[in-house]
Amino acid sequence: MANDFNQKIIEEFRANDGRVGGPFEGARLLLLTTTGARSGARHTTPLGYLPDSDGRVLVIASAAGAPRHPAWYHNLVANPRVHIETGVFVYDADAVVLTGEERDQAFARAVETDDGWAEYQSRTTRTIPVVSLRPVAHDGPPTLSGPQSFGDALTRIHDVLRRELALIRQEVAASGTSLGAQLRINCLSLCQGLHNHHEGESQGMFPMIARQFPETADVMARLADEHRKVAELIDELQRVVTADRPDPKAALAEVDRLSAELEAHLLYEEEQLIPLFDR
Repeated sequence: MANDFNQKIIEEFRANDGRVGGPFEGARLLLLTTTGARSGARHTTPLGYLPDSDGRVLVIASAAGAPRHPAWYHNLVANPRVHIETGVFVYDADAVVLTGEERDQAFARAVETDDGWAEYQSRTTRTIPVVSLRPVAHDGPPTLSGPQSFGDALTRIHDVLRRELALIRQEVAASGTSLGAQLRINCLSLCQGLHNHHEGESQGMFPMIARQFPETADVMARLADEHRKVAELIDELQRVVTADRPDPKAALAEVDRLSAELEAHLLYEEEQLIPLFDR
């Protein structure tokens, strides 16, 4: 059973597609549901996370520097299959506790983004664990939380992309004279997410709409062209952030270009497709 503080966050998170106020406003947050090591009961905990490669995310068992690991960590060590809620998507994942150099590098990236992690480590003699959560592969598109119409689903997914892009822009703008390793991963993770979303639309949703609504041929052609333009901007952002010495100013310029093109595309797509879904 979640404590009162966590329960309020969980309820707010689920009611607002992952958005919460208070100390976690604007943070990357997920809900982690584990199976109790002793009880076998399911327990849900709100946690901050870091994007990682290959669709994984990282969570850190800091417990604010307490002398013992948090209960959710003991649970996932005993039962590594966990359930994740992002606010819009839900999926099962396999938890892997990082060790050795891999753990140290991941924790260093976390400290680079927020020195509070180093403060937590300084309070305790235990080595704070870093856990990788890898989505379990499944057929079909990602699973959305809660019932919704096609139009609602499209808007919710678009809003996730908008929020992440806005957060990355803030991070790049505040990065100073260099782009840290974690920020580069954040950018690349966003690029991969955008690519996957557009591939799903191009291969699944757009052909379906073209078959059912042949009068939308011009709209679908424009959306396909906009996908190509966004893909070019994604490639350019990836090129900048993977350079030997990424230039924050160049990265910010590319994020701004991508933001402008993507927002115009998302608005046009919503204006044209949601009325079709409502029909």
